[in-house]
Amino acid sequence: MQSFIKAPRRQQQDHVANGSHPLDGVESTFGLITSPALSPMRERRHPATSAIGPMRVTNAGQAVPEPIGKTAVTRTVNAPSHRSRLPDPIASRLRLPLIVAPMLHVSGVELVTSVCRSGVIGAFPTANARSVEELDGWLTRIEHDLANQERPAAPHCPNLIIRQPRYKDDLACLVRHKVEIVTTSVGSPATAIEPLHEIGCLVFADIASLHHAEKAIQAGADGLILLAAGAGGHTGWVNPFAFVRAVRGMFDGPVVLAGGIADGVSLAAARLLGCELACMGTSFIATRESMASDAYRQMLVESTLDDVMLTRAFSGLDANMLRPSIVAAGLDPSKLDESVSEARAKLKFSGKSPGEGLRRWIEVWSAGHSVSGVRSIIGAADLVEKIARQYDAALSNGFG
Repeated sequence: MQSFIKAPRRQQQDHVANGSHPLDGVESTFGLITSPALSPMRERRHPATSAIGPMRVTNAGQAVPEPIGKTAVTRTVNAPSHRSRLPDPIASRLRLPLIVAPMLHVSGVELVTSVCRSGVIGAFPTANARSVEELDGWLTRIEHDLANQERPAAPHCPNLIIRQPRYKDDLACLVRHKVEIVTTSVGSPATAIEPLHEIGCLVFADIASLHHAEKAIQAGADGLILLAAGAGGHTGWVNPFAFVRAVRGMFDGPVVLAGGIADGVSLAAARLLGCELACMGTSFIATRESMASDAYRQMLVESTLDDVMLTRAFSGLDANMLRPSIVAAGLDPSKLDESVSEARAKLKFSGKSPGEGLRRWIEVWSAGHSVSGVRSIIGAADLVEKIARQYDAALSNGFG
């Protein structure tokens, strides 16, 4: 996963997944912060206005006055009894308060459409498409596959990697397709927010520190994705309990917990903590619809959290990787270069440097602490149903 990376070393406060987070020039003091984009939550806009202000469009297509001066409160999504801050056009389509994480080289059209049909948000990095033309094709296929369902499908959610070279073109493609929700990572969401808000799209920013939470809110993000310790790949360092409660003390918009979400019980716990959604990645790598190799899926089934290793060797930033995959690649986990720079790591493990053909993420694999919960290779819809049973049982046993 990509996010603003903060580690005990101060210099990592300004890093995100594959680089620095340049959220500079947006200043405020700590405290309860409310962005204009959050209260009420953004909905698809209707060009009409009335004597009492702007109009919005309901699910039935009717133009009604936009609420003024108070936060919209929607129904909860199969959840512990506190208010949900998600707009109803999204909340009403969710079977579970869950995002399937955007994972490099893993999340594709088949995984996204399968989980969206099952009632959870399906995310994918736009960078997984090899070109803007392919991204356009992916979005067209997803939209087609999710149309005319008996029950409206959950939203699909592209992930924009801000510092990716194709960022501006990918952003323009998302605007053309009028997507409903986007997550941002590896950089400030500021330049994406205005064009996405103009089409009524929600923007959720990955963060891994309070410092960057504050700045993302001030930049206008509609929601925050909290990358906690235990996430697969590039990871946060903060305890999820402390992180959520600290952010809740300064932000009243939607919060998503990412890192260590293993099953429906941990999903219910995230809701009880005060999150609208949780983000789950590792378990879905092992589904048949993911783009992962069979060997990768099988290694996840055979691994536990004791097989997850925190290392900077492959990217220059802290990442949770599968120790068995490092060994299988012919490397000694005890002799990795933990002082490597980001630039050197990119060159060394891109597969493009002569004599150094090992490719990170493709031949050396990541996993989160939740890998202990991966016990079989199953279909994505079956996994969602399994999580739903666990979640419902957790609510009936005391969370409700």
